[in-house]
Amino acid sequence: MAYQRAIEEVYWRHRIWPKERNDPKPSLDQVVPSAQLEKKVEDYLRNSQALEDYWQQPLRAEQLQAEIERMAQHTRQPEVLHELFEALGNDPFVIAECLARPALSERLATNWYAYDQRIHGELKRRAESDLQAHPTVEQMKQTAGKYSEIELVKSDSAEDEENHGGEHSRKLTSRQWDETVQKLPALFGAANNGGARHQPARRGVTAAITQIETGVLSPLQQDEGRYYATAVIEKTNDCLKLASVSWFKEPFESWRARAEEQLPNAIAVPSGNYALPKISEGDGYIEDTWTATSRAPDARVGHTAVWTGSEMIVWGGYGGAFAVNTGGRCNPGTDTWTATSTTNAPDGRVAHTAVWTGSEMIIWGGSTDGSNQVNTGGRYNPATGSWTATRTANPPGGRVGHTAVWTGSEMIVWEELTLAAISILAGDTTRPHQRHSLHDRWAILFP
Repeated sequence: MAYQRAIEEVYWRHRIWPKERNDPKPSLDQVVPSAQLEKKVEDYLRNSQALEDYWQQPLRAEQLQAEIERMAQHTRQPEVLHELFEALGNDPFVIAECLARPALSERLATNWYAYDQRIHGELKRRAESDLQAHPTVEQMKQTAGKYSEIELVKSDSAEDEENHGGEHSRKLTSRQWDETVQKLPALFGAANNGGARHQPARRGVTAAITQIETGVLSPLQQDEGRYYATAVIEKTNDCLKLASVSWFKEPFESWRARAEEQLPNAIAVPSGNYALPKISEGDGYIEDTWTATSRAPDARVGHTAVWTGSEMIVWGGYGGAFAVNTGGRCNPGTDTWTATSTTNAPDGRVAHTAVWTGSEMIIWGGSTDGSNQVNTGGRYNPATGSWTATRTANPPGGRVGHTAVWTGSEMIVWEELTLAAISILAGDTTRPHQRHSLHDRWAILFP
């Protein structure tokens, strides 16, 4: 607990407190109760224990050492990693257990969980039975899965986007279009039915479009979060309209909460000999270049991203042919990604907006299925990893393609002749009943 608090203190020091906010930046204790710190520690210990008890993959000392070395070698914020190491006393054992173990156990546990047929096998059988009972494209909407449509448009110009634009359209550059078209035929072969990443041979784009059949339902596919089947319902040389039906897997965190009752309570006392590597200071680093990130979230478009000062938080967007309510937090200091929680998260959406308030990311609006414009949102607190719904009383109408700014006390969203503001007022720390709260309300403003 003490070491976790020291880690959080480093991140909190680097967390951006918007200059527009008039209230002083609170202390860590005011925004992260000790119970939340305890839950973080419990969660990563349970992840680690689940690897050993459920998947027979205990974390070994050499794996933790390799994770420390990876962080030190690939960090893009060496000054932050230095602070983290110092906060943990530059003790390699503590760094292995309290910095490397949380990151590695979360990454490995979610990987093993995503494709474990002991956990998801029943859902797969239900999805297969559903497809057998509704085998045609016309019957996709009759299944128990979630149906969605998306239009993929090849467009390198604003004029093309305007001609093909729509709430459920996804604009692709020529390169993205070529890659997508050449991969699509693989969805309709049995080779990819097990969730493996199939890499089709390179072929001409025109030939690939010709090969794509319309009105044919693909075999059941899977990715980390769902089982799904896809069909191409319309196609031209620069536009594809896809339909998809998805059966969503249980989120990892809710499964873990249930599995806790089945796993032993005893946790082995950690041991191991570790060495503290030298942190890369960027020697020879060339500016204006790209470096691959580790285990980013699933590919998507139409998502939002905010920078907190210590992490980039990515959320929502189109993941394939449907809107997702997943996301990830990229920590350049340790070169790690951590999934955002889906517990109490808003519905998946695209073309929404997001702002950073100093302690929370607020997302609002957008479209959940390409046609349904929503006026709901959520507030994500990265310090606690938790979601809170925005107030639904008196909000503006649902919309997509709007803009949003943070004023220091309000998130103002705007589209054409409709203006609205969500007021997120920091709690007055002089009043005990408001000390740990944020009060939200909607106020309609007219131009």
